[in-house]
Amino acid sequence: MNLSYMVKDNEHFDNVKEVLKTKFEISDRLLLKLKSNNKIFLNKTPIGIKAPVNSNDVVEILLNYDEDNKNIVPTKMELNILFEDDYLLILNKPAGFPIHPSINHYEDSISNGVRYYFDSIGLKKKIRPVNRLDKDTSGIIIFAKNEYVQECLVRQMKRNEFVKEYIAICEGIFDNISGVVNAPIARKENSIIERCVDDSGDNAVTYYDVLKYNDILSVVHLKLETGRTHQIRVHMAYLGHPILGDSLYGNYSNLIDRQALHSYKISFIHPIHHKRIELIAPLYSDMENIINKL
Repeated sequence: MNLSYMVKDNEHFDNVKEVLKTKFEISDRLLLKLKSNNKIFLNKTPIGIKAPVNSNDVVEILLNYDEDNKNIVPTKMELNILFEDDYLLILNKPAGFPIHPSINHYEDSISNGVRYYFDSIGLKKKIRPVNRLDKDTSGIIIFAKNEYVQECLVRQMKRNEFVKEYIAICEGIFDNISGVVNAPIARKENSIIERCVDDSGDNAVTYYDVLKYNDILSVVHLKLETGRTHQIRVHMAYLGHPILGDSLYGNYSNLIDRQALHSYKISFIHPIHHKRIELIAPLYSDMENIINKL
């Protein structure tokens, strides 16, 4: 993969670095890596970032260098691939699998499966998940195939250009068919995992629409404006309608053995093609069966 830019006659840049920062918003950290790997070029010649540029000069970077990914153990597993190109791998993650390896999930995280898959296609790149899902939340998870693509998508999230939508099954009947929860979220005192609504916390905004309900359950569409840890789970519990099966913020359920939350839709601008990508991840059967019976 390469990115290139030709300096126009009416443009003035002091050096190569300014071109790359202005036109591609490349971070200083990535610039350092590109420099150390001799992947920065001026008119096809390897160059340093301080080199001056003139009109019609072509500044180019190559992102195809190998990376050490031995920190992730490769594990063969079935990956439910929704979309893949040279820059992105997007999966529909089943519940029960964490994104990152840990002491308790050293070889069975989704990242382990992605490392195995990358090995199988000869891609020697670090494993870079762009978004986060809890272990027992299913749905869309994005892996960037290089650092530049990851940086672009993270910027889109910070600018609210990256849209994330969820489906949840919640306890009870909502007073309003739609609404917004604007309630700050903080870490719960004396807990390293649990969060709570608290004025001292970070701004958190969740939009919701009830799609379907019966006497005891509601199917809810949710859209995030912010992306705090456990945001949907905390906000639904705050409304008095915890997610079905969410034992941390609500109750265990004999209908499902995990929180009934699914990241079902994303929309973002492709970092390279600059076209909007929209993907939908089908529900897994544990949630789908409950919804069909409502």
